Amino acid sequence: MASLQNLYSSRSLQPGYGSNYNVDYVIHYQIPQTDRHEAEAAYVRLIEALVNVGLTTEVRPGDADALLIFVKIASDKVLTDQIYRSRLGDWLHGARTVGPDQELSATLKSEPVTEAERLRLVYLLMTKPRNEGGAGITPGTGAWKHVAGLFPLHNHDFNRKLIQKMSTKYTIDDDDLDGIRNTFGENVALYFAFTQSYFTFLVFPARRRLLRLAAARPVLVVLRPRKLSVWGVRGVSKIQTPRPQFEFEHEAEDPVTGEPVKVYSPFRRLQTQLLQIPFAVACILVLGTLIVTCNSLEIFINEVYNGPFKQYLPAPHMPACSSRASLRPLPHPTADPCQAFLPTVILVVMTPTFSTVLLKFAERLTQMENYETIDAHHAALVQKQFVLNFLTSYMALFFTAFIYIPFGNLLLPYLDFWRAAAQKIAPGDKFSTQEFVINPARISNQMFYFTVTAQVVNFLTETVLPYVKRKVLDEAKEVQAKISSSSAGPQVPDVPEEADFLARVRSEVLLPTYNVTDDYREMVIQFGYLSLFSVAWPLTACCFLINNWVELRSDAVKIAISSRRPIPWRADSIGPWLDAIGFLSWLGTLTSAGIVSLCSGKNPDGPAGARSDINAVAVLLSVFFAEHFYLVVQMAVRFVMTKLESPGLQKERKERYLMKKRLLEENLNQAVDDKAANPGIAKSDKITRETLEDEARRASVRGSGGSDEM
Repeated sequence: MASLQNLYSSRSLQPGYGSNYNVDYVIHYQIPQTDRHEAEAAYVRLIEALVNVGLTTEVRPGDADALLIFVKIASDKVLTDQIYRSRLGDWLHGARTVGPDQELSATLKSEPVTEAERLRLVYLLMTKPRNEGGAGITPGTGAWKHVAGLFPLHNHDFNRKLIQKMSTKYTIDDDDLDGIRNTFGENVALYFAFTQSYFTFLVFPARRRLLRLAAARPVLVVLRPRKLSVWGVRGVSKIQTPRPQFEFEHEAEDPVTGEPVKVYSPFRRLQTQLLQIPFAVACILVLGTLIVTCNSLEIFINEVYNGPFKQYLPAPHMPACSSRASLRPLPHPTADPCQAFLPTVILVVMTPTFSTVLLKFAERLTQMENYETIDAHHAALVQKQFVLNFLTSYMALFFTAFIYIPFGNLLLPYLDFWRAAAQKIAPGDKFSTQEFVINPARISNQMFYFTVTAQVVNFLTETVLPYVKRKVLDEAKEVQAKISSSSAGPQVPDVPEEADFLARVRSEVLLPTYNVTDDYREMVIQFGYLSLFSVAWPLTACCFLINNWVELRSDAVKIAISSRRPIPWRADSIGPWLDAIGFLSWLGTLTSAGIVSLCSGKNPDGPAGARSDINAVAVLLSVFFAEHFYLVVQMAVRFVMTKLESPGLQKERKERYLMKKRLLEENLNQAVDDKAANPGIAKSDKITRETLEDEARRASVRGSGGSDEM
């Protein structure tokens, strides 16, 4: 595994990390202790399948009962053919404005093949079905169940240069994004572009401490994808990759092409999709009940209960809570602004358990929907995951903002349940309670946790913990290898010239697979906190601004040293997360207006929580006008964006113009050649007044003749 010292050091990379020896992919092939003959036969079929599609292989021993199969493309001709077919397919699907020249050498000079394009084509060559010209390898399933993994090797020289550049700059420029795109593919590059755009978007509200910035949200969604059209991937989402697990009902003839196509009834899929309604209801009931129960228990312990063991139930005052209290003094000093320890333990234990069960249901439901393509399957799964993330992330804040603070007095009857439970546990003479007093700073304390504490914890668990864990496991593995080698006797050593390289590959095999969806989810959930509840704490944008600067660099480090190199997939947008951002932006207009209307009014007639001054009509009108203001601004921004022309759009327009010009010139030249080949006037006469008068005189002379002249 590459270390931070290797990536940041000014010295050259350590042996084994400086070159990939022209290896495109590594296949991790497991050989079980049982059924070894079947595994060996499958291994032979695997090698034959790779060779038949134009790939060459080398095999070396891996760890324990495993083999490392190194794969690379056999010749430049095979690569050239794949490039031509891919770019021709892009042109036919409208992703390219100009088709590839039959003399591909000229095309490769003007648009050289990138490392990401080469790796993507080799991957498709290995995984596409055989009837489409591929080897049909599906790791872990069917005949390829012994293929444990299939991944490209890291380019550690590029990783080191990228991290060094990103660590010394405030923002990521287009050159950095181009390098990420050429190495990791457009899918990963679009994530970094999106996060950089989001980071730039946060500068203005962080500086001005604005609560809302409705006009900038459409810009966040539209600007960067338009600018990145210079990569030539606009419309690549139309080129769908078939899903190997798709089960068709029958084959039918395509009415346009006449070719047989696999058909699955859309009505049957719709019946399965309707199960999403009870799934969503189940998520709301299970997670909602858990969160509301824990929040009510926390309120009872902190603000009502005053009996024995109280000092063990709530968590001690944290510095974070005291700092927040200094920013906004608490009007009720008896209220504890920190969360209770017991409810927190319940949430920490039960929420992941319920979420895991519901996530399994979501995955199973998505499989039952039986989508034809990988993109459609992924989008459907992301939508269900977003529902779960929405509930687990925001429901506690919704409870505080719309129930606890404005209508806290309504909670008193429900808190009697915990009072009765506490009376049964505690002795009667020792049980006591205090007056229930609303803590208005509760939502601010919660937002501080989500914007500061949770972000720090997430950074440690996402970047630091995997690195430390890997280092510890590597040390333990070395000790175990020494013990096993001394007991098992001498083993066949690696060739000295390959030893360092093979040690590096064996360490990369153990790394987890990088999934850009997890990083997208993290950014979208963070955007939801900003959009929905930033009115509760104006420093939200400032904290997220700092966090996202670190997040961009930590994600680059995570890809470089803590995960396998991702497959360089192409993309023309951030996919289903666009819909999630649009939904959160719209919902944010409602929640912000609602929170301000419900929580900022004065209440001279009663204590906090007895909102006798709330005017339902005023609340609804504020929400209505806020929503329509957002929609109007969104339409205006999108209209302005359509009038702006990015370098990518200029490139596309220029390519279309040159293509039309070339076709027009070819057709005109052909027409002139055809006209010159025919007898008659080779050049048209010039039409003037004199020529018209001469023509009229000749006509009059011909007209004065007899019938014989007619």
